Amino acid sequence: MKYLCELLSIKHPIIQGGMGNISNAVLTAAVSDAGGLGTIGCGTMTPEQVEHIILETKAKTSNGFALNIPINVSPYTEDLIQLVVKHHIPVVSLSAGNPAPFIPALHEHGVKVMVVVASVKHAQKAEEAGADIIVAEGFEAAGINSNLELTTFTLIPQVSRHVKVPVVAAGGIGDGWGLAAALLLGASGVQLGTRLIATQEAPFHDAYKERIVNATDHETTILGRSVGQVRRVLKGGYASDILESEHGGISLEKYKEMTSEKYHINGAIQGDEANGFMNSGQVAGLIETIPTVKNLLDGMMNEAEEQLQATLDQFSLTNIAQ
Repeated sequence: MKYLCELLSIKHPIIQGGMGNISNAVLTAAVSDAGGLGTIGCGTMTPEQVEHIILETKAKTSNGFALNIPINVSPYTEDLIQLVVKHHIPVVSLSAGNPAPFIPALHEHGVKVMVVVASVKHAQKAEEAGADIIVAEGFEAAGINSNLELTTFTLIPQVSRHVKVPVVAAGGIGDGWGLAAALLLGASGVQLGTRLIATQEAPFHDAYKERIVNATDHETTILGRSVGQVRRVLKGGYASDILESEHGGISLEKYKEMTSEKYHINGAIQGDEANGFMNSGQVAGLIETIPTVKNLLDGMMNEAEEQLQATLDQFSLTNIAQ
């Protein structure tokens, strides 16, 4: 945990996940100012759009932040790498594709590289390619997900045992208990997505935040299994329409059209679940409040410390009893 914080120059071992085309400077800056690592998710945005968010984020925080580039999703990967160099962004998160061709160039400019994976094999390949940090994401996570469907609880200890670089746990984490569990499983820190949606600074529609806060333990559903491109979202009208289309037989092209960023924005920014969807991880069932980002991160650290100490105390008492 300490090494991860030193490597990324952050106070708390907590990283913001990329949020695609709903990514914004306000939340990114708030996470970095609170001691975590804020992240701008590029999604399919143009380099001009991403650069605007970079400049706005720099105006809001003097702390470092990361850029998440989904390699096979963005048509502008090379241009986005150039933006990283141009604006001296200290950390890049690479996902949804082969990171190997891009890591050497980023290292030449002193950029730390995180690679998001969903299997031991991909974690090992990323480490061999030079990744500084592995983000291992379980199937509980929100949004576009791996078809492998490995849970965080099984994925983290396996990845941690097979790579030497720090591992960050993602998927299903939203409180200090989750942070403590991730550390005990072998991770050096955690990545948050859904939990950061339900914060005061997050500039998303109130209906989105309220859906997460009021979510039950079975509030999410998986789209895209029929076409091999899965995504976890909140159950809703438009999400049901997509599922019905899948049951009736849908082409990959039609599925991509129905889950394009337009409909993501309709749900998350406009709060329109009849004509859009809201990404959400299964952790939504644990979320009951809408705190500031600082209170969330500080609270997670305090709660994790309490839980880890309680675990140690419990083992001590067990040993004394024996």
